[in-house]
Amino acid sequence: MEFAAVKPLIKVVALSGSLRKGSYNRGLVRSAIELSKELIKGLEIEYIDISPLPFVNTDLEVDGTFPPAVQAFRNKILEADSVLFASPEYNFSLSGPLKNAIDWASRPPNVWADKAAAIVSAGGDLGGGRSQYHLRQIGVYLDLHFINKPEVFINAFQPPAKFDSEGNLIDAASKEKLKELLLALLAFTLRLKA
Repeated sequence: MEFAAVKPLIKVVALSGSLRKGSYNRGLVRSAIELSKELIKGLEIEYIDISPLPFVNTDLEVDGTFPPAVQAFRNKILEADSVLFASPEYNFSLSGPLKNAIDWASRPPNVWADKAAAIVSAGGDLGGGRSQYHLRQIGVYLDLHFINKPEVFINAFQPPAKFDSEGNLIDAASKEKLKELLLALLAFTLRLKA
């Protein structure tokens, strides 16, 4: 009897640093989820909404426990094999909500440690590039392992249109770049897990 080799399922959690419903960065996450379902076997992406997280405040940690929303968030990160960050650029850095989420998950014990990660961003001139480089710096301390290439910076305001009026990614070339990034994240995660 022959058995086909079963490819492991890689679980990815996706976070968007923008809380706005029609955000282009949330649109990148939606597109990544669609691409993973349609074109990438072995990759499962789950979006995690970071808006319910309270501001980091260690007074909220009582008897070694976290607030319920924070504990649920930390559990999702802990259960994942890798992380996809969609990071808008706010004032040459990442957004406050994303930094808040990162900080909650880094509280001891750090649930980011030894996870593979990738970053996508959409925005103006540099397409969120400065936020990506700042996030990489933070990741060094957290023991996150970011893929180096491809880098996906999407200038959302340069023709041709990249997103529709609801923030959904519609540009075929951008979707192809996103697919390449997801394939690289899958391969890198498998290498780290081996």
